[in-house]
Amino acid sequence: MEHIFTLMNIIIAIINFSRANGTTCILRGESVYPQLSKDGDILVGGIFSFNLISEITNFLDFRGFQFSQSLIFAIEEINNSSSLLPGVSLGYKIYDTCSSTATGVRMAMALMNGNENSVLEEPCTKPAQVQAIIGETFSSVSMGVAVSIGPFSIPLISHFSTCECLSDKRKYPSFLRTIPSDYHQSRALAEMVRHFGWTWVGAIRRDDDYGNSGMAAFTKVAEQLGICLEYSLPFFKTYSQGKVMRIIEQIKSSTSRVIVGFVDNSDLQYLLDVFFEHNITGYQWVGTEAWIFDPELAKLDKHNILQGAIGLAIPKTEVTGLKDFILDIKPLKSSGEAIFTKFWEVLFDCKYTDWNDTVVSPTCTGEEKLSEIQNTFTDMSLMPVFINLYKGVYAIAHTLHDLLGCKETCHMKNQPNPSTVSVLTIKLLWKVYFDKNGDPAARYDIINWKTSKERKNEFVSVGLYDSTFPVNSRLTLNMSSIVWAKNTNKVPISVCSENCPPGTRKAVQKGKPVCCFDCIPCAEGEISNMTDSVECNQCYEDSWSNPQRDKCVVKETEYLSYEETMGILLTAVSIIGAFITLVILIIFLRYRNTPIVKANNSELSFLLLFSLTLCFLCSLTFIGQPSEWSCMLRHTAFGITFVLCISCVLGKTIVVLMAFRATLPGSNVMKWFGPPQQRLSVLVFTLIQVIICMLWLIISPPFPFKNIKLYKKKIILECHLGSSIGFWAVLGYIGFLALLCFILAFLARKLPDKFNEAKFITFSMLIFCAVWITFIPAYVSSPGKFTVAVEIFAILASSFGLLFCIFLPKCYIILMKPEKNTKKQLMGKICGEH
Repeated sequence: MEHIFTLMNIIIAIINFSRANGTTCILRGESVYPQLSKDGDILVGGIFSFNLISEITNFLDFRGFQFSQSLIFAIEEINNSSSLLPGVSLGYKIYDTCSSTATGVRMAMALMNGNENSVLEEPCTKPAQVQAIIGETFSSVSMGVAVSIGPFSIPLISHFSTCECLSDKRKYPSFLRTIPSDYHQSRALAEMVRHFGWTWVGAIRRDDDYGNSGMAAFTKVAEQLGICLEYSLPFFKTYSQGKVMRIIEQIKSSTSRVIVGFVDNSDLQYLLDVFFEHNITGYQWVGTEAWIFDPELAKLDKHNILQGAIGLAIPKTEVTGLKDFILDIKPLKSSGEAIFTKFWEVLFDCKYTDWNDTVVSPTCTGEEKLSEIQNTFTDMSLMPVFINLYKGVYAIAHTLHDLLGCKETCHMKNQPNPSTVSVLTIKLLWKVYFDKNGDPAARYDIINWKTSKERKNEFVSVGLYDSTFPVNSRLTLNMSSIVWAKNTNKVPISVCSENCPPGTRKAVQKGKPVCCFDCIPCAEGEISNMTDSVECNQCYEDSWSNPQRDKCVVKETEYLSYEETMGILLTAVSIIGAFITLVILIIFLRYRNTPIVKANNSELSFLLLFSLTLCFLCSLTFIGQPSEWSCMLRHTAFGITFVLCISCVLGKTIVVLMAFRATLPGSNVMKWFGPPQQRLSVLVFTLIQVIICMLWLIISPPFPFKNIKLYKKKIILECHLGSSIGFWAVLGYIGFLALLCFILAFLARKLPDKFNEAKFITFSMLIFCAVWITFIPAYVSSPGKFTVAVEIFAILASSFGLLFCIFLPKCYIILMKPEKNTKKQLMGKICGEH
């Protein structure tokens, strides 16, 4: 809020007061005289509507008399003050504008030039008659007057003209006001409408500068706040019946339940009966200060058309003695006899007569008492407006006081030199502040219409709006004390579409305002966590939308764990396999000196059992949450242990073949593949796999990886292979050795050995190859943790195949048929065949 009052126009007015004007002034035609006047050293003008004259009305307006009394009260109070303008008396001239712009301009000219007839081209010897003008009530009249007197730099200070257009200093440089501009009122109305959740409203505006400008400002702010106008209808009380009916039909066909009325009291007085006639009731009205606290309108609303109305009013304030002064008739009588007579006749519904008058009404005695009547003049509901007028007079007085250099007394002759007068800003002693547009700070009471037990409308203050506060705290409301349309305590609903709940987004309906929309559910993976979201937000990669689509939840992580059923079963099978292998190893150690254990290189058998134990145990590295070490260990351990295992089998197969050839006459082949060579072959075959694994780990090792693309709602924790070439090289090398072993074993399957191990190796390699051949497509096609399960199953199945096919028959002989565990039995068949 700018608490600086700048009245440059008054400065120039004072200069005009001190100097004769060099231009010519010509006033033609009939002389114009003020309705109320009083002489003084400095004159203050007033223009008010005493008579409301239009095509359909012609009556005396008591409000104009109340405004006049407020002006006179302020001037009398200043003249009686010893501290403000001492030695200078203020006078006044008050004219009637008849609520007409043309008449208002004419009266303003009369105030500036005086009402005497001047001879053509005679230089004016007098300064302007008044140094400032107070008024007018209607914005349209104030606009005409402000344009006319602007070039003469005479300030016009209005107490009730609120049109935002009057803040334009280029058009109205000398206009000031003590009531907030409709710019602030429009913002306050829009913020209040949004506070109540009304986004779909209708509007009726007065078809003049006040209504059109005010509604344009309201619409602009409303759009910023997400409020849509279903209709904005112009209205004027002189409209034809056809125009009025079109307005009625549009309101009846609308779906909004809130009407914003940017009109004055006379407009609504005309509309009340029309609305009732067409059953337009139950609407929630939102009003401006022009009608929201008008008692006459409240009395006329007999059908409760405006019941529960809520709007903005000028805050209530008090000035001691002002009410009593307004109700005192003597000042009016002393300052204007003619207008007083008419005023008295209308006020008391009587008639002053002389000897030739035909008396119809009661004769006025002059002794009638105000206490015995109750009408607009005795109603003090506009006291805040009266005080606005009172403030305007004091603003002028304080400015004159400072400009005249008043201390103990004012020196009218010692004026400041106009050439040295700078831009003077004065901080008023009175708490009236104008901003750069000549407007005061905006403060409003929030008024609510309530119906009393006597079926009368009452004005109740339910909140406050102060434009000087921060945006989020300007509006203060007591919601529990508000009564709404139809006399309910529940806030009416006025929306084009119901709010879109969280989990949906708004989609504007084609060809309709943005307040009309459909609610579209968010897609999977998207959320909206606020009401009326215009778009859905994508969840982060590691999260997903919940079923309600109103929050992102962390995706479920999936891997083959020890806690789930499949993990427990595979772990159990792995441990059982390792345990069985160890048991067989113990048996072989226990019976290591028997022929069946010693046959076919017992050293390779022990190494094979050891490698099978590692094969069973390495499957455990595939279970559990993947980590860097587990990802590198699981594939390398698997690859190396299986190559060690198959190398031993391959060595045993070669031993079988070499042993058969050694029995042939003159053969000395065993010396080329004895135990040292067998151990070396196993070492070489295994070392090759170790080298492949080392290269894999050095170049591009496996690593833990979050697979977020396989499933929308899950994160698969798996081991990325790193280098696919390394993985398939490890697997391919195992397959090559297994295939070579299978071919050699197949060739030796019919050798004449009673317990031909080549047959068992053939079966074991057949199972091994079958398992791993079926593993490849199953591994590629299995999703998530099932990929790991397939690989573990292949490891376990091939390990059990080798264990059972090679060692189970021998264990059967050792434990169940010990009589066959002799060298004779082992070589018997060979001898018989030869």
